Amino acid sequence: MKFSYHNPTRILFGEGQIAALAKQIPAGEKVLVIYGGGSIKQNGVYQQLSQTLAEHNWIEFSGVEPNPTVETLDKAVALVREQQVSLIVAVGGGSVIDGSKYVAAAAKYDGDGWDILEGKHRVTEAVPLGVVLTLPATGSESNGGSVITRASTQEKRAFGSPAVHPQFAVMDPAVMKTLPLRQLQNGLVDAFVHVCEQYLTTPQGAMVQDGYAEALLKNLVTLAADFSNHDSDQWRANLMWTANQALNGMIGSGVSQDWATHMIGHELTAFWGIDHARTLAIIQPALLREIIEEKRQKLEQMGQNVFNLNVTPDLAEQTINRIEALYHSLDINTRLADQIGETENPVEMVITALEQHGMVKLGDLGSITPDVSRRIVQRAL
Repeated sequence: MKFSYHNPTRILFGEGQIAALAKQIPAGEKVLVIYGGGSIKQNGVYQQLSQTLAEHNWIEFSGVEPNPTVETLDKAVALVREQQVSLIVAVGGGSVIDGSKYVAAAAKYDGDGWDILEGKHRVTEAVPLGVVLTLPATGSESNGGSVITRASTQEKRAFGSPAVHPQFAVMDPAVMKTLPLRQLQNGLVDAFVHVCEQYLTTPQGAMVQDGYAEALLKNLVTLAADFSNHDSDQWRANLMWTANQALNGMIGSGVSQDWATHMIGHELTAFWGIDHARTLAIIQPALLREIIEEKRQKLEQMGQNVFNLNVTPDLAEQTINRIEALYHSLDINTRLADQIGETENPVEMVITALEQHGMVKLGDLGSITPDVSRRIVQRAL
């Protein structure tokens, strides 16, 4: 193991913590609050924010979509520049937070903001950013990653930079009370696959990272089995904290990471608008079955330590079946055909897009070529 780990996000966790937000914002800051479709006005979060920020100079920008588009976000970039915003507060889930990271970075760049997603501009500075989390799933509230869509070309791309790492994150599980079941299901699956992308690689003897990943996976398995109690304070708090820990950088430090499921899944969202978490549930089992020999040792480890399975010759296969069964237990479909209807040549659409985006050596070993991806998507179909 050789790594550098630093997480600068101050976490304010627990019920009522939105009231502490004002203490994180220095006097004199010009604040832009960015949020989505307006649910925060129905669940009381907006009212709490208004009270908390009463003594601050703040404006707002709404309308950030699920799978945020650069077309919408560029309007927020213009507002940041016009109003000389000095701090952005993202209020929402991963989409709003990811979108706000793009806004924070693009506002400090004179060129086309999409250059950031294409790797033509390396982000080294950004408008400072804070978060009020309303939907646990992505861990975006305390990492430097972001995924953005360009609707005009049906592209979904990612960027990352320490410059967009949130300075603080308010995590109040009480705000989850009004979330639709679909979003809770998505959040649980998203967190589960995030852990898998950093754990189901090749054995490297990283005892802390493996043990921590297994603890998080067991948490999520337990929460899925106890989904009927999703309205309890304990259930909400454990999902919110587990989803954060799944992608705050800790379990991925010093070990190989995969992310092939995400890269292929992004194309499904770009083409058909499928919820991000549901694309992961579609692709991951197919991917694991296609390259099972690469993953066999870690799948066997996961089967024993997460699902409490006995050692058998088909332990890896059983583990994949248990992963897929977990998704089915949450009423999440794992077949692409059920999501896209009568689409002509969907497999080739995805493979062509992957090739155009340079995704030709995916996985921790770089072994997932377009031909392998084709077989994976065909399996998932």
